Amino acid sequence: MSLFSSGKYSTLRISAPSGERRMVIPDGSWLKCKNCGQTLYSDRLADNLSVCWYCGHHLALTAPARIASLTDEGSFTELDGKLYSVDALEFTDLKSYQTRLTEAESKTNLSEAIVCGLATLDQRRFALGVMDFRFMGASMGSVVGEKIARLVEKATAEKLPVVLVTASGGARMQEGILSLMQMAKTCGALERHTEANLPYIAILTNPTYGGVTASFATVADVILAEPGAMIGFAGPRVIQETTNSKLPEGFQTAEFLLEKGLIDRVVDRKNLRRELSLLLEYFGF
Repeated sequence: MSLFSSGKYSTLRISAPSGERRMVIPDGSWLKCKNCGQTLYSDRLADNLSVCWYCGHHLALTAPARIASLTDEGSFTELDGKLYSVDALEFTDLKSYQTRLTEAESKTNLSEAIVCGLATLDQRRFALGVMDFRFMGASMGSVVGEKIARLVEKATAEKLPVVLVTASGGARMQEGILSLMQMAKTCGALERHTEANLPYIAILTNPTYGGVTASFATVADVILAEPGAMIGFAGPRVIQETTNSKLPEGFQTAEFLLEKGLIDRVVDRKNLRRELSLLLEYFGF
């Protein structure tokens, strides 16, 4: 029986003679790499930080898994975890905005598309915000912007470095202009952080697009990115159709942007923890 059916994971049942036990492999035990198509065992993939061991493709990480990979065990203390978005514009497309929020909360067990808090890495204190693409494509709404601003302001007050890990489709369309206002809010807080001579490090993951790229993701003192991460404002297809021109090979990948000077370093996920620790040390923390 095929392991995959219609793009969804199916329970694999291995038949046995009558009266004997059958082996049942539960749903989600295996995943398929989106890059090379190889089948990956979920538990081993988690141990490998969700990096395909066949081709090196970096699959998405949840916010909790990312936090665990970048902090000392048990050191993370969440801030503003009870802030929830509201449907101020009473927006409805195929579903109401409130329905989408409820579904995202149920799917991820998160209150919003970013988790913020204070933590240590090798005993160095810092402020950390991690976006989770599972929550409405980690789109930036009012609460995402507010949580980032509050995190940065607390870090400024306590003289701590800020680290933000991005993964987003851009501004949240269901909040209209209220979403776009978060670009100025987050950048304003980060500017005051800079004026206090405190560092800000951004880690860009796949994908980082839209208003997130155009605001806090690209104003850091040091910008790191994971291999193959797609980073930009509009997507390549939209740009190509709008300009009616052929885009360069590798356009908008982390490696392309490193070559053009937007990104400081492309770092494998397995090395990010050490890289971040070294940066915090270099900045004097």
